[in-house]
Amino acid sequence: MANLIDNTARQDARAARHPEKQKRPDSPILRKPDWIRVKAPLGKTFSETQKIVKDGGLVTVCEEAGCPNIGECWDQKHATFMILGDTCTRACSFCNVKTGLPGAVDTDEPRRIAEAVAQMGLNHVVITSVDRDDLDDGGAQHFVDVIEAIRGKSPGTTIEILTPDFLRKDNAEDIVIDARPDVFNHNLETVPRLYLSIRPGARYYHSLRLLERVKQRDPSQFTKSGIMVGLGESKEEVMQVMDDMRSAGIDFLTIGQYLQPTRKHAAVDRFVTPDEFKAYETIARAKGFLMVSATPLTRSSHHAGDDFKKLRAARDQQLARS
Repeated sequence: MANLIDNTARQDARAARHPEKQKRPDSPILRKPDWIRVKAPLGKTFSETQKIVKDGGLVTVCEEAGCPNIGECWDQKHATFMILGDTCTRACSFCNVKTGLPGAVDTDEPRRIAEAVAQMGLNHVVITSVDRDDLDDGGAQHFVDVIEAIRGKSPGTTIEILTPDFLRKDNAEDIVIDARPDVFNHNLETVPRLYLSIRPGARYYHSLRLLERVKQRDPSQFTKSGIMVGLGESKEEVMQVMDDMRSAGIDFLTIGQYLQPTRKHAAVDRFVTPDEFKAYETIARAKGFLMVSATPLTRSSHHAGDDFKKLRAARDQQLARS
């Protein structure tokens, strides 16, 4: 009986987070290979990070998206803050973030995030958000407010943003670019062929142009993008995405394994081996990316601070050679 009650509770929680997916048939969940295994979140530092997030009334993508690296990152006092609420207006089939109609924008959130960044002593912080198609600017001004609040309280902290696509928002991204984050990240997520089933609310070439616009408006700003593999894409399609990204001037590429959040989400087609990830990294570096992170557990903000140092060093080396 206890198991039945537990299963029912989990199903109800899933339905509340993803009501739009409940009529979909369950898809099988493949057994994870050994290279996907991660340690359970434990330890004093993890608890301290959790307390800072909770006391500040903040949202993290680490929790909302069910990131497998949360134990490692929080144990090092690294967290990726998710602004503009915990409810997304899109319904991507890969994502575990709650979908629905979001609430009003919390105008005090920038102050609280800036305080949490200072309290955690972060040298590098990643700020992401849900999609807010309900807002005239897609949440662009709120990104600016958060960047300015962090810089006011922690001027030495470098800032990486992971933005939505600002689709149909009349160049709202310009004010975010002009706020000069250290890294402007927007994920393409998958190959163009799979957009209709995996990322139906987005447009591949719009996302690509968004990143290209960053470089056109501020050539000194680092740009970053990532994709998931294991969704049914071919190696040739991944290499074409790499070429598209380089044509848009993208500096940093991340590639990670897609992991299925629930049986109602898109199914894992296969688990890409570590050797295949190494091959993707070699190919991507040969195509001219300044920085590449390609492993099964790679996520956009995983090791972001260390990777930013490597990214900046790679550019310095490139400039020295030219």
